[in-house]
Amino acid sequence: MMTPSPSAAWGGAPVARMPWLRRAEAWLDDKGKGAWIAAMILGFVFFWPVGLALLAYMIWSKRMFSRHNCHARRQEFIARHRAMHEAFRPSGNSAFDAYKSETLKRLEDEQQAFESFLQRLRDAKDKSEFDAFMDDRAQAARKAGAEGEGAPRSGEY
Repeated sequence: MMTPSPSAAWGGAPVARMPWLRRAEAWLDDKGKGAWIAAMILGFVFFWPVGLALLAYMIWSKRMFSRHNCHARRQEFIARHRAMHEAFRPSGNSAFDAYKSETLKRLEDEQQAFESFLQRLRDAKDKSEFDAFMDDRAQAARKAGAEGEGAPRSGEY
């Protein structure tokens, strides 16, 4: 019986059940960015469309520009998801669960209030910038009108 290896499995599936492309991707992820670059170069050397396809995939999946390998990011995402799931599960202590739910509700309310404050702040900034623009425009129009009083206005001949 084959047991799944955490470093070679995709989403917890055993290696034998994964499609060969997923196994290759997991293997390259385990080896790091250098393995991806080597595979791309070999693809260009032996059959250029394969190298081009690997390059496009590396850019599309952000493997080309990441600091960490994709396996580490995938494991970090899974750990974060598990931790979030654990945080909302009841502990069995009713007093603590009540305190936790009240605290989470209070934090949600504070977050909404803060986001509302930020929106009002952005709106006020936008309004002040617009008012300043309109004042500058009105001053420019008054200045242009004062300089050209003898000239005919639009629509006059």
